Amino acid sequence: MTKPLQDCSVAVVGLGLMGASLCLDLKSSQLCREVRGVARRTQTVLDAFFAHAVDLATNDLQTGILGADIVILATPVRTIVSTLEEIGPRLWPGALVMDMGSTKADICAAMAHLPAGVQPVGGHPMCGKETAGFEASECGLYRNATWVLSPLPRTSPEALALAAELAQAVGARPVVLEAARHDRLVASISHLPFLLASALTAAVAEVGADDPTVWELAAGGFRDTSRVAASDTQMFLDILLTNRAAVLAQIDSFDRHLHQVRALLEQADEPGLRAKLGESQRARAGWRKQ
Repeated sequence: MTKPLQDCSVAVVGLGLMGASLCLDLKSSQLCREVRGVARRTQTVLDAFFAHAVDLATNDLQTGILGADIVILATPVRTIVSTLEEIGPRLWPGALVMDMGSTKADICAAMAHLPAGVQPVGGHPMCGKETAGFEASECGLYRNATWVLSPLPRTSPEALALAAELAQAVGARPVVLEAARHDRLVASISHLPFLLASALTAAVAEVGADDPTVWELAAGGFRDTSRVAASDTQMFLDILLTNRAAVLAQIDSFDRHLHQVRALLEQADEPGLRAKLGESQRARAGWRKQ
């Protein structure tokens, strides 16, 4: 029988921005019985312990997850997939296994191979930042954020309810989505914007190579549109390579819209440009009102 969150021992594997922020919330508000943190680097383990983010910190994966009621994987996507293979035989029957990866299809496919007694729920809190590492963690990161939950067909209603309870306990709003649907949607609102920001920064850097004054002129518009280009490269490599089809489809869609704008500009078609840009303006304004 699934325990309430208050009675659970929670092990968080990966103490970067997302994992450490979750530990801080769980520990500071005493939302569960015990908070464990697992990190690869000894310095991160020490930082987490002395920051009082966890009750127990270790760089030994087996020690960290042993007997845990909830295990949450908060590492890059492909590391999550390989870790699932490693921890399966070591999990206690009835344990809830969650993740915080930015793509879901590959992770949920790997979760399907966990032992029968283990309860898997894919997850993705929509609150990432361009900063990374334990030092970027903060209490309240998940407050008012959407937290996607992707249960498997084998996931029990009780396990899904516990996953939702955890998300709500740290202030997030759980939303249940099938893995492939999640990946298609985040390709458009997260993964494509990262690629666009990277391409925009590269284009401006070419201008800056000839005239460095461009960086002195760069202000809020460039800062806001290029911000995510500063995100961790390895993290996004994992994201892009585990969501290739959906990201490529979004690149094609963007390319079509950009070529339409280019053609209108080339033709100096002011009415056409006004109509095209007005469509986007109205779409953006409508999203802000939701």
